[in-house]
Amino acid sequence: MNNKLKLVIDNTFKENDKNYFFEKNELKIILNLYAKKVSEGSWKDYGLTISSKQVSFSVFKNSTENATYKISKNFRPTSKNLKYLITDSKGKIYKNSNSLEVLLKNTNWKKL
Repeated sequence: MNNKLKLVIDNTFKENDKNYFFEKNELKIILNLYAKKVSEGSWKDYGLTISSKQVSFSVFKNSTENATYKISKNFRPTSKNLKYLITDSKGKIYKNSNSLEVLLKNTNWKKL
């Protein structure tokens, strides 16, 4: 048997490693908003999409439909304000910002 297993001794995060996900504080902000909207009955389900270009937190009003909104973090923004986005299921940008907290606080979810 020729197994190709490796023993990992040092698995600490290095500065130059690629981190293709939301950071802990970003995910906390999004999940707090999600919990609030679920308790109101506005949102029912969520999903995560991860790629090397962006990570998206998709929000569903019904689990059988397409995502109503996507809260995305763009890893290679062409502009400073395109780092965080709120888009619809077709990719149309509703709002954008360079700060996730500002983006979510200044969004009127009932008008989207």
